[in-house]
Amino acid sequence: MKRTDEELFFPDIIDPETEFIPILSNEDEQFLSNEDVPEELPILPLRNSVLFPGIVIPITVGRDKSLRLMREYYKKRKPIGVVAQIDPTINDPESNDLYSIGTVAQIVKTLQMPDGNITVIIQGKRRFERIEMNQSDPYLMAKVKPYGTVVDIPKDKEFKALIQSVKELALQVITNSHHLTEEAGFAINNIESPTFLLNFVSSNLDIPLHPKQMLLEQTDITEMAINLLNHLSNEQQMIELKQHIQSKVKSDMDKQQREYLLNQQLRTIQEELGGTPNEQDIKELLEKSKKKKWSKEVAAVFERELKKLERTNPQAAEYSIQLNYLQYLVDLPWNSFTKDNFDLKRAQKILDADHFGLDKVKDRIIEHLAVLKLKNDMKSPILCLVGPPGVGKTSLGKSIARALNRKYIRMSLGGLRDESELRGHRKTYIGAMPGRIIQNLRKVKSGNPVFVLDEIDKVSGNNINGDPQAALLEILDPEQNVTFYDNFLELDYDLSKILFIATANTLSTIHPALRDRMEIIELSGYLREEKFEIAKRHLVPKQLVEHGMKASDIVFPKDIIMRVIDDYTREAGVRSLERKVSDIMRHRAKQIVSGEAFGKKVSVEELEKTLGVPMHHDDDEVQHTMPGVATGLAWTAVGGELLSIEVSMSRGSGHLGMTGNLGEVMKESATIAYEFIKAHATLLDINPDVFDEWNIHVHVPEGATPKDGPSAGITMLSALTSALTQRKVKGNLAMTGEITLRGRVLPVGGIQEKILAAKRNGVTDIIMSIDNKRDLSDIKAEYLEGLTFHYVENMLEVLSLSLEKDIDKNDLDYNKHLSNLHAEVIGFKPKKLFE
Repeated sequence: MKRTDEELFFPDIIDPETEFIPILSNEDEQFLSNEDVPEELPILPLRNSVLFPGIVIPITVGRDKSLRLMREYYKKRKPIGVVAQIDPTINDPESNDLYSIGTVAQIVKTLQMPDGNITVIIQGKRRFERIEMNQSDPYLMAKVKPYGTVVDIPKDKEFKALIQSVKELALQVITNSHHLTEEAGFAINNIESPTFLLNFVSSNLDIPLHPKQMLLEQTDITEMAINLLNHLSNEQQMIELKQHIQSKVKSDMDKQQREYLLNQQLRTIQEELGGTPNEQDIKELLEKSKKKKWSKEVAAVFERELKKLERTNPQAAEYSIQLNYLQYLVDLPWNSFTKDNFDLKRAQKILDADHFGLDKVKDRIIEHLAVLKLKNDMKSPILCLVGPPGVGKTSLGKSIARALNRKYIRMSLGGLRDESELRGHRKTYIGAMPGRIIQNLRKVKSGNPVFVLDEIDKVSGNNINGDPQAALLEILDPEQNVTFYDNFLELDYDLSKILFIATANTLSTIHPALRDRMEIIELSGYLREEKFEIAKRHLVPKQLVEHGMKASDIVFPKDIIMRVIDDYTREAGVRSLERKVSDIMRHRAKQIVSGEAFGKKVSVEELEKTLGVPMHHDDDEVQHTMPGVATGLAWTAVGGELLSIEVSMSRGSGHLGMTGNLGEVMKESATIAYEFIKAHATLLDINPDVFDEWNIHVHVPEGATPKDGPSAGITMLSALTSALTQRKVKGNLAMTGEITLRGRVLPVGGIQEKILAAKRNGVTDIIMSIDNKRDLSDIKAEYLEGLTFHYVENMLEVLSLSLEKDIDKNDLDYNKHLSNLHAEVIGFKPKKLFE
């Protein structure tokens, strides 16, 4: 039976108030596919939509050209061409703005809207391809041709399974999606034609315009089904992901609502019991504030911030920050000080009981107490104790606090990199806190403690987190720390009443501006006798307590302690000595617990059994058994040390070599000494040919230890001259001093530490620059006892004092060379240096 066009149109049965989804049978679809396509069609551009064959969709028409086209062709009941726009934002599209494949459509019904637009219901028939555009006014007209042939539906199982998969997945998407109605699912279940099913699902699929256009242009029904299945699968995954997110959000919302209800109930219960927690917090803050001796400015800030706290919701994050800030305000010791004890005799007694020696530091503290007593002013100086590890710098701070009857704070600055560690963080940040200065003052509840800044020489300089040394400039300046500003408090705090005591191992790493703000007090190492007294008075009693032993369980004779000091420790302080005493105590504790027999006094045999073979062997005298060996004095972070320099010679071309992990400055000293000797060869009884025929090798033992500095200059000079003249350096002699090419001897530092090292190793004579003579005035007389000092101004004086006058008789090849030199070289002439 032949159908007419009107049989497939639904203008009379479509109600604009209801949703109408026409379903085509296989025969209807075959009829549409076989329908002729006119050679020319008016073109209706669609925005954000694609019309598929057999599908009925409503569209809103508002553009003038489109309105004119609709009115004219609806009356004529003639088909139109519907094509999607490539860019939906273009208001007046031309040929290049439209896709080339579209759908022949019939206008089913038009509805006039109040805003002047027209809602049109159109039904797709079959696809066409646009060949060229004929006109653009009053509406677009294009020459077209049919696109795609009549599709033969595959009959194989694979295609049926594919169509069934499309149908099932489409139903799942409709079930889980909110933009499709249940009627769409009913329609899919009742569609028999595979082609119409694919067109229907494609039309209702929520995907971008271009992929949907690609489905329209697909001519292979199997490929179209596969592509559609991929889009459906992606859509289903996206829907499931959205549902998972929404479920999680809902769960979180439910949890928040539950917590809110519980908090409300808790608040009601607390009100019944006598007030909410925030009211109790505010009450406590007010009670504490009444006892504070703060200034009007601080009181005004407290009142303002307290009112802000009262207005803040206790559940808000800002509440805890504000509460923490106010708690710091009321806990800080504003103008609250401990009373100093000005009994100078008592203070001296405490300092002497806690530390042996350190007279210079003790005198400075006693002087400070005397000034405070006379002036009645609590403004304190800034002291910096500089010395090697283990000499009692840190523990001295605790003794000073006890002597003054002040609170004690110790803050380690080692490795401090962040300026905010001192100045604090602004309270706008989550977890903000004041700097460590303010935190410690809050702990001790006193505005005038003894504050030890330990290891101030280990503070890092300027970096990405600020400059901690720059922050210390304000803290340690008595003129500035009256108004120290902490970023958290945002108020000025007076630190001038605090007695700051800084400790350091060296001044070289401390910023010059920071060093200028402190009163430097240098602490040198201890003598053997002082170490013995410290061990007897402090170390042994302390270790007895720590090991749970009685004084009757173990006795340390003096010779045993001295042997431990000489053979098992090599330090300026007493830390290693304390560890060795602890080792002996543990050995004795084991003997007591295990029931072994032992003598109360520690014997030499027990000492060696416990501590092992002696680690250090100091000769009774510093001897130089062959030419080319000299002993210098060096300064290290742990005190003074002896520095042995060796020089050897071998036949060659006059090369000067240096080994022993030497720094650049030390190498320069060796070069200067060598050039000076060459310049004064005749005066020194040296044949100038030696410098061309013999290689010189300078070595400083203990090559694993880096060595540098100018103070070994005269030692280098003596060792080189000793080797070149084959005259030995005098025994029990050590030296220190910098040299110049003009022959001068310059002063060096670390004299006290070097003298202690010389005395510790049996040196009796020391050569140094005459400019170092003034340094001896600050050194105790007992440190200098038994030492003879030789002060020099030039390098020739050094050689006159250090070298023996006789040439050493030995079997070295160089001596044979000397015997073949000119007679005047071997013999001593009237104007020679060594006569």
